[in-house]
Amino acid sequence: MATGKNQSLAKMSPRQKMINLMYIVLTAMLALNVSNDVLNGFSQVEEGLKRSNRTITARNMQIMAQLQAFYNKDPKNGLPLLNSGNEVRNATDSLYYYIDSLKVMIVKAADGPQGNVDNIQNRDNLDAANVVMLDPTTRRGTDLRMRINRFKNFMAKYLDDPDKLRNLEAALSTEPFKVKDDISNKTWEETLFENMPTVAAISLLSKLQNDVRYAEGEVLNHLLTLTNTDLSQLKVNWIDAFVIPQSRVVMRGSKYQSQIVLAAIDSTQRPTVYVNGARLSNNKGLYEVTTSSSGTFDYSGYIEVVGRDGVVYKRDFKSSYTVIDPIATVSATMMNVFYAGIDNPVSISVPGIGNGTVSASMTNGTLTKSGDGWIARPTQVGAECAISVSVDVDGVRTNVGTTTFKVRKLPDPTAYIAYHDAEGNVARYKGSRPFPKGTLLNTSGIHAAIDDGLLNIEFSVVSFETIVFDSMGNAIPEVSAGSSFSERQKNSFRRLQRGKRFYISRIRAKGPDGITRDLSPMEVIIN
Repeated sequence: MATGKNQSLAKMSPRQKMINLMYIVLTAMLALNVSNDVLNGFSQVEEGLKRSNRTITARNMQIMAQLQAFYNKDPKNGLPLLNSGNEVRNATDSLYYYIDSLKVMIVKAADGPQGNVDNIQNRDNLDAANVVMLDPTTRRGTDLRMRINRFKNFMAKYLDDPDKLRNLEAALSTEPFKVKDDISNKTWEETLFENMPTVAAISLLSKLQNDVRYAEGEVLNHLLTLTNTDLSQLKVNWIDAFVIPQSRVVMRGSKYQSQIVLAAIDSTQRPTVYVNGARLSNNKGLYEVTTSSSGTFDYSGYIEVVGRDGVVYKRDFKSSYTVIDPIATVSATMMNVFYAGIDNPVSISVPGIGNGTVSASMTNGTLTKSGDGWIARPTQVGAECAISVSVDVDGVRTNVGTTTFKVRKLPDPTAYIAYHDAEGNVARYKGSRPFPKGTLLNTSGIHAAIDDGLLNIEFSVVSFETIVFDSMGNAIPEVSAGSSFSERQKNSFRRLQRGKRFYISRIRAKGPDGITRDLSPMEVIIN
C-alpha cells in the first residue's frame, strides 16, 4: 500500500513536478558572478531543450499526417478533426514563434544588433532579460503571460479528460513559484526573468516552447483518438516511448527524477520498464537516481507491453540529464570588502528561494540576520571571511555556495570642528579656509570621522595640540583637554587677529575597531 507521500506524488502530474523543480534549480544557480562552468551548464541545457523541441515537433507533425490520412480515407468524418488540428497547429506556431522573437530581442540586448541566439557572447549579462521582459513601458513579460493563458484556454476546449486538463494546466501554469515562508509578491514574469543571466533566460524561454509543443501534442493526440485508429494488437491509438523528467538540470546532492511511460497505453495493464539493463522496482515508471557529481549523464532502456494477441511489444527510449554545481548570491551592499570593527551590511539570497529557507554562517567574525539583510562583523584584519549559504528545499538542507571577502582596517578619518551654520544646521569645518572667530569660540573641541559618501563612521578624539604664533613669530603649543579645547587654547584664540592662522596637530583618534591612530594636522584661518 502506498504511503501518504507517495499518494501525494502520484496525484501531481509529471509535468507539474518538472515545472516545480525547474524553477528551483534554474534560478538557484544565479549569482553576482556566475562561473563559466555554470554558464556552460546552461548552454548544455539549452541544446538539450532544442533537441527535445525538434523531437516533439516531429512527433506532432506525424500526428497531423495521420489526421490528414484519415481525412483522405474518410472526408466526412475526417474534415472536422483535420480543421481542428490545423487550428491547434496555427495557435501553437503563433505562440512558439512569438517566444522565438523574445529570445532574439534578449540576445541582441546583451550582445548588440549582431547578437545570435545560437552563439551568445555575453551569457552572464544580468540586464538583458530585465530590459526586454520587465520594462514597464513594453510589458512584454505581462504580454507573454496573457498569451500563454489565452493559448491554454483555447487548447482546453478540445480536451474533456480531467487528467489531461490538469496536465495542460500544470504544463502552462503562469502562477509565480512560491516557496514556504516566502512573503514576496512577485509576478510570474518576475520569478522567471528578474536578474536572470541571458543564457538562463533563453533556456527558460526554450522550456516554455517545449511546454507549448507538449500541449499541442496532447490535443492533437486526443483528436487522433477520435479517429478510432487501432495499431496492431495493442488497445491504443498511437504508441511510443517517452521520458518525462521533472528537470534535465538538478542541484548536486538532490535527486533526479523522470517518468518513463508509453503514450496512449492500455490502462488495464502496466508496462514493464528496463533502464540500463535493470528492471524498475516500481510499476509507475518512476526512474530515480541520487546525483553525486557534476556533468551530463545518459541513460537508455526499453518498455515492454503485452498485446491482445499475447505478443510482447517493445519500444526503446533514451535520454540524459545534466547536474551542475549550485551557487548562491552573496554581495556586500556597502562595499566590496569588509572592514573590521564595524557592521558591514550584506545581501544574501538564492533566486527562486524564499529568505525564510536561507541560512548562512561566516568565518573570522559573526554574521547575524537583520530585517531582510544580514550584518557581517569580521574580527581579524588581513585575513579572509568565508560566508557559506545553504537552503532548505523539501526538507533537505543543501549548501549552495561559499563566498570570501578580504578584511581590511578602517581608513584614517578626517579631523573637523563641528559648528552651526547660518540656517542652524550642523556643519563641519575641516580647515584651509577662513573660519569666523566668534563661531570658533562657541565650539567645544574637535571631532574625527570617515564621511567619504560610502562610509559614515565617527571616531573618538583622544588628544591634540594647537600651535599659535605670537607677535614675534614664536610657536606656542597648547595641549587639549581630551577632545575639547582647553581654557588656555581658547585664550590663545581670543588674541588672534583677522587673517591670522593656527594649527591643530598631533591629533590622536580611536576608531570602533579599537585602533588608535595619528591624523593629519588641520590649518585654521581666522576670519
